[in-house]
Amino acid sequence: MKLSFSTLSCPDWSWGKVLDEAQRLGYAGVEARGADGEMYLPKANPFLPESIARTMADLKRRGLVITDLGSSVSFHDPATWDASLLEGKDYIDLAAKLGVPYVRVFGDKVPDRSKTEETIALIVKGYRALCAYIGDRDVMILQETHGDFPDLDLLRPVFEGVAHPKLGLLWDIEHVFKRYGKDASAFVAWAAPFIRHVHIKDTKTQPDGSFKLCLIGEGDVPIAEDVALLRGIGYSSFLSLEWEKKWVPHLEEPEVVIPLYVTFMKMMLEMES
Repeated sequence: MKLSFSTLSCPDWSWGKVLDEAQRLGYAGVEARGADGEMYLPKANPFLPESIARTMADLKRRGLVITDLGSSVSFHDPATWDASLLEGKDYIDLAAKLGVPYVRVFGDKVPDRSKTEETIALIVKGYRALCAYIGDRDVMILQETHGDFPDLDLLRPVFEGVAHPKLGLLWDIEHVFKRYGKDASAFVAWAAPFIRHVHIKDTKTQPDGSFKLCLIGEGDVPIAEDVALLRGIGYSSFLSLEWEKKWVPHLEEPEVVIPLYVTFMKMMLEMES
């Protein structure tokens, strides 16, 4: 398994610094969720049409890849459904130009559980449209286990409804931990055929039952156990740090967290092997 980190972890770094630090610290990839201060990646400087060739050359020179493009696409809300479809298409086009295999999308919510079937139908319709738009290009969309969708009772009908090889799963282990606790084996037993990318972060469970983000290895998320489950299904792709500094500015600085992650995970992976 290979290591990457999301640019959410370092929102104030330039794209050039992101690549420099990834190379210096021994990462294999970078997960693009914003670049040079722009969250909508098709409008970010490194990904403008006139910049793509240089960006790809910079990555190749450093021995790095972009693991996936993180969009904000979500299909649960009829009011934003059309805009999400357009965003998804923009991200798919960019991924194809960059040779990036995955675009992250969301379910994301089931606001009214009495209308679960209608919400699932909206999500399925959106994913089918994006899968059709991909066509034969080497791109997949990945639904993240985020919002209400670490829940297998919601994930299953989405994947069964779409039933398309261009839809995969991004397993955020912290969100699944919050839903199912320390034993993710039942989740992985179902999800194994679909998992293409993995987010890693850690949280401490608070006395009131809430969860507080913390440095990797200092919380309750069973990272080693989840990595062992991934080994068991033959997963060999990226384990990506998602330190949500962009959304939670008071979190520890990337200069601390990004080196810590690669050290912690390499040690853990070596011990397991």
